[in-house]
Amino acid sequence: MALSDFILNSKETTIGLDEIHLSEENKALLAQLLKEFKHLPILEQYQLPVDNKVFLAGHTGCGKTTTAKAIAQALDKKIIVLNVGNIVSSRLGETAKNITEVFKKAIREKAVLFLDEFDSIGRLRDQEDKDSAEMKRLVNTVIQLIDELPNDTLLIAATNHASIIDSALLRRFQLKLKFNLPNQEALDDYYDSLLERFPKEIRNVERVYNISYAEAKDITFRAMKNIIIANEEVKALNKLHNNVER
Repeated sequence: MALSDFILNSKETTIGLDEIHLSEENKALLAQLLKEFKHLPILEQYQLPVDNKVFLAGHTGCGKTTTAKAIAQALDKKIIVLNVGNIVSSRLGETAKNITEVFKKAIREKAVLFLDEFDSIGRLRDQEDKDSAEMKRLVNTVIQLIDELPNDTLLIAATNHASIIDSALLRRFQLKLKFNLPNQEALDDYYDSLLERFPKEIRNVERVYNISYAEAKDITFRAMKNIIIANEEVKALNKLHNNVER
């Protein structure tokens, strides 16, 4: 397959970092990241590396992908999105070659490289012994690629299963952000932000807790669609009834 077959081009509208419901710790870490890239030339004069390797871990649907895209937007950089699970092949040498090509593309374009499902590499090391040497070579290839990443290229890796990733890989990331399920207060704020676009008289939807932001969004929008469609159908029936009476 061609390299372009592995790279995902999202058509979703990117929102700003300030619109994402991030923890205070994550906000502080990302604010520092943006400042370092803003002042990259002066930092390089003093031979100071920027923190350009970011690891996002946590529950699915809590904003990891959205955050990666928002970081790229804030830095005015192109984002290259690669689902590592899709690129992994039974021929591990081919996998290493493909990942290397993606890194080279990101470096050429001084882009943000977003590696989703990064745990797929970690899982490879848990396979049968007959492939262990090849698997170790793949992980070593990725480690080398990360170590050689220039300052003007940003690597973001994301996973829902951080515990299975090799510790040697994890050590390469200077910034590690945790994405936990939001508490009730955070979800209420999020529900409020989703509902504010709708008329007040139809905002009273059942709120579910102990779920991710993505799940809350799906629940809210599904409820709003049902209410809006039901109202339109009532209007249509009333109009039909009025026409019959005439």
